[in-house]
Amino acid sequence: MVDGQGEPPDGTAVRVALWRAMHLDVDAPPHVLEDEIGRRLVAPAEGWRRRPDMDPAATKGFRAAVVARARFIEDLVTEQAALGVGQYVILGAGLDTFAQRNPEVATRLRVFEIDQPATVDWKRRRLLELGYAIPDRLRLVPVDFEAGESWPDELIAAGFDPGLPAVVVSTGVSLYLTKDATAATLRRIAGLAAGSTLAMTFMLPTDLLDDADRAGLRQSAQGAKASGTPFISFYTPQEMLTLARESGFSNARHVPGATLAERYFAGRPDGLRPSSGEDFLLATT
Repeated sequence: MVDGQGEPPDGTAVRVALWRAMHLDVDAPPHVLEDEIGRRLVAPAEGWRRRPDMDPAATKGFRAAVVARARFIEDLVTEQAALGVGQYVILGAGLDTFAQRNPEVATRLRVFEIDQPATVDWKRRRLLELGYAIPDRLRLVPVDFEAGESWPDELIAAGFDPGLPAVVVSTGVSLYLTKDATAATLRRIAGLAAGSTLAMTFMLPTDLLDDADRAGLRQSAQGAKASGTPFISFYTPQEMLTLARESGFSNARHVPGATLAERYFAGRPDGLRPSSGEDFLLATT
């Protein structure tokens, strides 16, 4: 990984960026998502492919799940932008590269990427080093959650208009938060302008996973705990839907990971399929 000022993103953000790039390198066309910019940002050390968490065969289900959820989000944002929604908020943006890869759609949006200050500073510097402009429509919003800063306040300070609808996404985040913290986030988003949409992933309890995926989840959980970012919260679909409705959403539905698998991976000759375990909450105000 590149050296330089500022702390690099956490291991999860780096892993997701590299898996997205690996999809182009090791999986046969058609590719569900084309994203090599994350790898350019990370600039991993030579031999990164030999890391255990990058083994092409062992991680193919996780890799497919990561690109499936990213494609689902990008299809949703593109659809909402065509309907006139002009704000897109990414909670826990990490090394998201939507704004760089989709300039035509992004020009119709104001994109707000929220993350920890160290990650935001690092990403800003790397984008500039690689020659990517940071236009006014892209707002990198640092929020120090550990210091108790309010992400809605920082979002508004960065130019977000709470009176206009928005798409808000949160992928791969809820499992690291307490259920109380997730409920508080849902209440804040449910209070946004009518016509806003939330897409948030959540992890299923182990007993709801396919048998073949349970060992992988246990291994991932052990690795996350060892790295200091333990998995905290798991939800059944009904529990997440109830939480969303109690938080004030007028409409909430469950999008199973299997739905994304059918939408983006059906008929592939290589048999590539997302692993089970991560589903979506799709809710509107």
